[in-house]
Amino acid sequence: MTARKMKLGLFIRPCGHHIASWRHPLAQADAGVNFPHFVEMARTAERGLFDLLFSADSATVWTAAESAIDRVHYVAWMEPFTLLSALAGFTKNIGLACTASTSFEQPYSLARKFATLDIISGGRAGWNVVTSGNETEALNFGKEPHLPKKERYKRADEFVEVVRALWDSWDEDAFLRDKETGIFFDRSKMHVLDHHGAFYDVRGPLNVARSPQGQPVIVQAGLSDDGRQLAAETAEVVFAAHDTIESAREYYADVKGRMAGCGRSRDDMKILPGLSVTVAPTRAEAEAKFKELQGLLHPDLGVALLSRRLGFDLTGYPLDQPLPPLPENAVVSSRSDMISAWSKAGAPTLRELYQRFASARGHYSIVGTPGEVGEEMERWFTTGACDGFNVLPAYYPGSLDDFVDMVVPELQRRGIFRTAYEGATLRENLELPRPASRYAKAAMRPSLEHQH
Repeated sequence: MTARKMKLGLFIRPCGHHIASWRHPLAQADAGVNFPHFVEMARTAERGLFDLLFSADSATVWTAAESAIDRVHYVAWMEPFTLLSALAGFTKNIGLACTASTSFEQPYSLARKFATLDIISGGRAGWNVVTSGNETEALNFGKEPHLPKKERYKRADEFVEVVRALWDSWDEDAFLRDKETGIFFDRSKMHVLDHHGAFYDVRGPLNVARSPQGQPVIVQAGLSDDGRQLAAETAEVVFAAHDTIESAREYYADVKGRMAGCGRSRDDMKILPGLSVTVAPTRAEAEAKFKELQGLLHPDLGVALLSRRLGFDLTGYPLDQPLPPLPENAVVSSRSDMISAWSKAGAPTLRELYQRFASARGHYSIVGTPGEVGEEMERWFTTGACDGFNVLPAYYPGSLDDFVDMVVPELQRRGIFRTAYEGATLRENLELPRPASRYAKAAMRPSLEHQH
């Protein structure tokens, strides 16, 4: 038994994470417009003592090749920030994190929104920082060309710095609200940012009081070198995609190892790789569940998804032949590299490749009994691969119910998962430090220097 406890995020997606999830007989096919469905999902995750709900987002319909876009179930669903704000009123303990892009937002308006969500939820908000690599998103925000990746990360660095500085606009005790004197706030405890950088000019201060947890939690995902460095500098929760424990261990050691150079402790970040679980009382039942979902995957959609990820149209290629040679200018990303590596290992067919990708989109997948799932999760957790997992149920509500009812008790039996929430805020439950205001730190520095 260990004192260290596993952290769990629930990656919410309308019908589920298997590409064919909406076709499952027990799936909620209208999930994208069904708010009570999300309430049920959030409450089930809270019953399972998950640390946070995580909602990814993309400001585009074009998430698969156009040839099969009419088969994709997540082309239209509720905007996640509004969704999580609504879910705050139906939950008490679980964190609420969603994506907002530094490519298409402005630091001031984003800082204001997440600070407000943190107040509404009592300190449970998190911001997933992304730079938006999908060029079709840029076409929805004007005529400016989509910035190259290096430039997007430079802008993201400054964007995050400005947002965090704005979150420090007010000291904890700035608001006096003194009816006798008529003084509403202490002007000396309001801080004007006056930022002038390479990408942004922001005066401040933020017109929202300091967050109940100091600042909302910063979440990030990225496997590239730029992404790893941004995570080491700023992220407090990191989501990543690994299909093997070896790649997860390498990533974990690298990103945590960079933190010291950024003046941060390794414990100031939790790394949660994605995990797809198909669980049942017996292995045969679990395998039957998985096979049923795989059987619902239409070949056109499978090919379209691979085409989008690889930057090369595979329409018309034989499904039972290996992946054809790809042009040198095909998309290069962590997912495309992963799929290319799969295609070289045993020469799987195109059909086998899209079936493998469709089930968990490059994340690790376990099919088995509660004991087998718990044993594998414990192996990752205790051997330097993760601090927990971002769970990707294949379809809702069934796959989430299975995880909460079968896997969570197994993790608790092994002593690696909580039996009750430890705190009231997301930071407290994730065991993350409460950030001190940069202005409080600056005020402390002269007094410390004077003491020496």
